[in-house]
Amino acid sequence: MRNSIYKVVFCISIFFAFSSCEKDIPSYVQIDSYTFNSVDQTGGSWKPVLFSTPSDIQVAAPSTDLNAELSQIQSIIKNATSQDINAAKYWSQNPIIRWNEIARDLSAKYNLPPAPLADGTYPQPNPAKPADTPNFPFAHPPYASRAFAYLSAASFDGLITAWHYKYLYNRKPLHVIDPTITTLFPKNDLPSYPSDGAVVTSIARDILTAMFPLEKEYILTKSIEANKSLMVAGINVQSDIDAGDKLGKDVAAKFLARAGSDGLKKAQTTKAVSDSIKNVAQAKYGWAWFNMEAPVRPVGIAPLFGKLKTWAVDDVVNVRPAAPPVIGSDEFNEAADELKAFSKKLTVDQRRIANFWGDGPSTYTPPGHWNRLAADIAISERLNPLRTARLFAYLNMAMQDAAISCWDAKYHYYYPRPINVMDGFKTNLGTPNFPGYTSGHSTFSAAAAGVIGHLFPNYKQKVDAFAKEASDSRVYGCIHFRFDCTAGLEQGTKVASYTIAKAKVDGAD
Repeated sequence: MRNSIYKVVFCISIFFAFSSCEKDIPSYVQIDSYTFNSVDQTGGSWKPVLFSTPSDIQVAAPSTDLNAELSQIQSIIKNATSQDINAAKYWSQNPIIRWNEIARDLSAKYNLPPAPLADGTYPQPNPAKPADTPNFPFAHPPYASRAFAYLSAASFDGLITAWHYKYLYNRKPLHVIDPTITTLFPKNDLPSYPSDGAVVTSIARDILTAMFPLEKEYILTKSIEANKSLMVAGINVQSDIDAGDKLGKDVAAKFLARAGSDGLKKAQTTKAVSDSIKNVAQAKYGWAWFNMEAPVRPVGIAPLFGKLKTWAVDDVVNVRPAAPPVIGSDEFNEAADELKAFSKKLTVDQRRIANFWGDGPSTYTPPGHWNRLAADIAISERLNPLRTARLFAYLNMAMQDAAISCWDAKYHYYYPRPINVMDGFKTNLGTPNFPGYTSGHSTFSAAAAGVIGHLFPNYKQKVDAFAKEASDSRVYGCIHFRFDCTAGLEQGTKVASYTIAKAKVDGAD
């Protein structure tokens, strides 16, 4: 992914006017410098996700003697090259947006289903030997949602903690301490110690390295660049950065400890376990999804992902929808007839929607779409890093809970996809390698729209329409029955309600 350009089908006009474009664009968004709409001075009192209080992480008091460090930063600014300045502008005064972007790019790079060997067997990525073929990880939608969630939730807790110590120690911004310092970005009165940018970078470095181990060198290089940019931009001295880096390491370690026992290691099962799940569903309901690839892939994607530890949902059974229609029933036949019509003809707009939300291999998956949208909102609303972290945290915790809940339903009901039960039927897109009910796109999108609509009510109508479009896309692609998608939207909305309940009591509003 290094400085590469991905085929990203995204246009800002989709969000604001729901008309799309398809073109090659850089994977990064343009971030013009902006004045924060608020510095959230009381942010250190907000309720963290994983910690009891921000003081769970200790940050030592800063030195009061800054003369040497101020001389150092003056020298760094004076001798900065054009490359240094461009890097600082790239990272901006809100590097959390860049690290989310890097996570999206990594998810796209590693979203590659393992290919069969010559003997027709399918090897699985091995986290103990990530460089083996196929490389670890396979960043399918649930995996991507988990990576985004850990990065975002840890960043939120890290910045709540940083804000607590910023205002406890109250080291003034550098431009106040030394008015001769040249800053690249609009001035604000946010205390400089510990560096919030360094906190975010430290967390991103450690968590993304754990999620994408083969990218360790690349991630480290970007982290060094990000921290240097804080000095080039006149935001932080070295002691600010050192304190932020240590804080971030401590926070990341706690979240990675959670990740080590959250159930992911058991999510991709053996064929024997997968078959037993299938047999239970077939005995209970009289149907079963099956793989249509040649050679047949013996196990679907992450059959036990529905068993992972959730962030907000208390029990996935509480958001599990009722059973889908019996095959051959009136409701089933009505949905099948709709797909037959779409398989024969789509309007230009329907085909655009299906392709835009295709989210196949080498894309950043539906959660990536919603993270890109959230980044645009953060920039448009001029959010400071803490408020940006809050948006990403609740968005991504909801989407991982949506993935867990959706995968619970998929492998509980093991419901066939249209291509499994409609003779001679062909989709308008490829068919994913997991059961159909409920629709992942629908569940992800309803959860995301619910959270964004709560945090930013002025966007609610637009994000709700965007979620409906994502859901409809799977019917236009003939990948899902309409009832897969309707149930997914309802499921995602229920998931969002649990996350929103946490957001309402975190002290930020």
